[in-house]
Amino acid sequence: MTRIKVLIVDDSAVVRQVLSTTLAQDAAIEVIDVAADPLFAMQKMAKQWPDVIVLDIEMPRMDGITFLRKIMTERPTPVVICSTLTEKGAETTMQALSAGAVGIVAKPKVGLKQYLQDASDDLASAVKAAARANPKRLKPVHSPIVSAPKLTADAVLAPGPAMMQTTDFVVAIGTSTGGTQALEVVLTALPRTCPGIVVVQHMPEKFTEAFAKRLNGLCQMDVAEARHGDRVLPGRVLIAPGGRHMLLKRSGAQYHVEIVDGPPVSRHRPSVDVLFRSVAKFAGKNALGIIMTGMGDDGARGLKEMHDAQARTLAQDEDSCVVYGMPKEAVKLGAVDRVLPLNDIPGAIMTSR
Repeated sequence: MTRIKVLIVDDSAVVRQVLSTTLAQDAAIEVIDVAADPLFAMQKMAKQWPDVIVLDIEMPRMDGITFLRKIMTERPTPVVICSTLTEKGAETTMQALSAGAVGIVAKPKVGLKQYLQDASDDLASAVKAAARANPKRLKPVHSPIVSAPKLTADAVLAPGPAMMQTTDFVVAIGTSTGGTQALEVVLTALPRTCPGIVVVQHMPEKFTEAFAKRLNGLCQMDVAEARHGDRVLPGRVLIAPGGRHMLLKRSGAQYHVEIVDGPPVSRHRPSVDVLFRSVAKFAGKNALGIIMTGMGDDGARGLKEMHDAQARTLAQDEDSCVVYGMPKEAVKLGAVDRVLPLNDIPGAIMTSR
């Protein structure tokens, strides 16, 4: 078996040592070198090009995002960002994902060594998922620039009973590796008249809030990290918070989400399977399920339950996926009505009701 060649780029000697030791424990991975900054990394890459780069963002001489953009321009290569669990770090990481990175490994500012050792499975999984990425799909997303804030009549009119809309239709989306870019493509193409959307994107806690804020600034729809009890309404996208599961529930004619703790499902928390199964139960035929790029099989069984409950179901096609794992497993289970290129998914959403 050919091992995955990994280059670690981080200005912390402790991080380089811990990451190297941790990844070396996996027989499928070989750390071929480490570098203290991108300029050193480029010298090493000239001699041996890695399959995957594990990259810090804040470094001397050249920051990680500039380095990432250079790589994606010259020779697209899967990159996993190793970023600090802070609000500032999360916002910067969103820029890196938009620039072409395919995954995140979170690191705290304190207790670093023990944390990374405890997260060794997540680290190895992120590297393996990145290694399966389609290099042709590792390109920055160029979203439309939204120059003015999205105001509605609510900015002038006091809310009242006539404004309380409900929806009898829900769109549920599940994705993982490569999903941040795929979601950006889909959601920025949708109008405010779109049905309410609930999303699970595999992402560590602290990062989903920054991801939602970034999308909210790019999309016509309102995008937010979901909170317990949030209503699912037309023109609104709710993204499951990292580290917790999100379920759809229904009260009368109104849908809302529940945010709950619990063990990882299909090795993930939040889990696409958890969301999709709740949508099958509480929305049934009044729902559309979409499974997009990602490694593994999370969401495949849940989408099959949605399909069996007469919901419409879609999968992203192989050519447009960064990693054709989750959609492939859903297709194999007979859970998918239609397989579509990424750019056709927004139109399918708008004609699904």
